[in-house]
Amino acid sequence: MKRLALLLVTLFALGSGNAQIIRQPIPDKLVVLTFDDASISHARFVAPVLKRYGFGGTFFICEFPPNFFDKSKYMSWAQIRELDRMGFEIGNHTLTHKHVNKLTREQFTAELDSLEFRCLTYGITHPTTFAYPGYDTHPTAFSVLKEKNYAFARVGGSRTYDPTTDHPFLIPSFSTTGTDKQRVLAALQEAKNGKIVVLTIHGVPDNAHDWVTTPPDLFLEYMKFLHDNRYTVIALRDLAAYVNVEQAFTTIALKP
Repeated sequence: MKRLALLLVTLFALGSGNAQIIRQPIPDKLVVLTFDDASISHARFVAPVLKRYGFGGTFFICEFPPNFFDKSKYMSWAQIRELDRMGFEIGNHTLTHKHVNKLTREQFTAELDSLEFRCLTYGITHPTTFAYPGYDTHPTAFSVLKEKNYAFARVGGSRTYDPTTDHPFLIPSFSTTGTDKQRVLAALQEAKNGKIVVLTIHGVPDNAHDWVTTPPDLFLEYMKFLHDNRYTVIALRDLAAYVNVEQAFTTIALKP
């Protein structure tokens, strides 16, 4: 029955002219975990939990001003390097969490370059994915990301990602912020019929910005739910196994 469902999704894509975007049928229960802002809890709490379950994840890094060097709030670059060595993805969130709609082309490029240089300096894999600070987008950012060979970029939106209609630079996500467990669990159950659920998670807890905290006990519940219900949990870069990025760039229009 499951194989039949996957076949039907593939046939639908063929009929809609978007089959070439899909490299292989997208399984139900496919979830992408993304973590923003280099919270210290990502190294101390989140990474060990993910490792225990065998989950992938993307950590979108920035040197969040003005307190990045307060290590009670943010990771050190040595800790970020350790995440990379553990097999997690390090993504670009600009160097200083600047909203891209407030930057010139040159300023945005410099923000990307600076974060990339930090990765080079600390021996961290070169970033190929991006998350928009504050979820703000701008056409200038799209062209710069394309020129710099980024594959995927994440926004907000509180909906599933459909690779046949959503541009790779506008991948929507659900936030886990707060204590509304049913909202998050309901979102996870939307990962079906060719749709992918991407989660945006800040600190667990977030010592720098408590208004975006995900409580640790709830985070553990979410991860156990994913494990017990046999979800496939990946990093953002791993979408390339399912999505032909170049074909999607050609086929899907960018709509800021």
